[in-house]
Amino acid sequence: MSSKQDDKKPFYRGYKYRIYPNKAQQKLIEQTINGCFAVYNYFLEVRERLWEKQRQRLTYTQMAGRLSALKKTSRFSFLKEADSMALQEVLRDLDTAFENFLRKRANYPRVKGKRGSKQKYRTRNQNHCIRIVDGKLRLPRLGLMRIKLHRSFEGRICFATIQKTATGKYFVSLCVEQERELLQRSNRGGEVGIDVGLEDFYTDSNGDSTANPHILKKYQKQIAREQSRLSRTTINSRNWKKRYQRLARIHEKITNARKDFLHKQSIQLVRENELIAVEYLKIKNMMTLHTLAKAIADVSWREFFWQLEYKGAMHGTKIIKIPTYFPSSQICHVCGYINYKVKNLSIRNWTCPHCHTENLDRDTNAAINILARAKKFLKN
Repeated sequence: MSSKQDDKKPFYRGYKYRIYPNKAQQKLIEQTINGCFAVYNYFLEVRERLWEKQRQRLTYTQMAGRLSALKKTSRFSFLKEADSMALQEVLRDLDTAFENFLRKRANYPRVKGKRGSKQKYRTRNQNHCIRIVDGKLRLPRLGLMRIKLHRSFEGRICFATIQKTATGKYFVSLCVEQERELLQRSNRGGEVGIDVGLEDFYTDSNGDSTANPHILKKYQKQIAREQSRLSRTTINSRNWKKRYQRLARIHEKITNARKDFLHKQSIQLVRENELIAVEYLKIKNMMTLHTLAKAIADVSWREFFWQLEYKGAMHGTKIIKIPTYFPSSQICHVCGYINYKVKNLSIRNWTCPHCHTENLDRDTNAAINILARAKKFLKN
């Protein structure tokens, strides 16, 4: 469990809601999104030129100072209509992107555009400008708008991210500061090891398995059909936009179904257990296996592990990652004998040649060993 000092620290939690802006508000959202792209790309170019010519770096404060002057130029006069705090947040994002690049945590920052980037922007709650008023949401520059408050929350709103999806829907994600004690609920005190896979989504140390829903596979024919129809239309024509919307709706269904499945699985595990042990997988390296890349992307292990981590922090559940090199499938959980023949993935059940334990299920055995390794790590 976290220390008492950590328990006193605030906890930041996200709440996502559907919003219904009117025509005028939709236009303002579009202007702010375009303004954010323009500011990001402009200062990306400025920083590149400054480094090439003078070997100097531009800080966030320096960029923010230049932004005021930029708005007064005829080329960027449209920025006056955009949310000023959203433009400042974009500069923070650019500064962070360069910081991550220099620390070798990410690739070099790229130019942002309508087709390659998500249609969204983030704004800051300054002077209580973001709040819920009589069941409606108030946002900077936009004013009051309808919101589907399907769940309530307590705490102070720090940021709001407004997003327009490819299907033309609008959402807001509120970053809320809350007391950690409000979020931590007592779980059932269980302990479980998790072995993820492609046939079964995961098998646990209790011998239970959860089937892989193969969500992408269910929609594969629909995607192929709509992509074929889209390719036969003229780009940006009326028919192209109609086909593009249909394809976007299919991908939206896949995303929603996948997230719903992952949220249900992760919250159940966190609520039932105070210790969850998982194998740390280098998913980026695994994606280079072209025969399995699509299946690995569909199963979304990275998202699942991330959900376990942040929900574990909320509910006071320890999440222990076991190194990739640990031979969890090859070790007999009864006597500890390592059977290197089990490296062959086609072997699903085996008998230990040392203690003669029969019908060792590959995945259940691996999950038991993962849990045992986590307990040993905690004990030491």
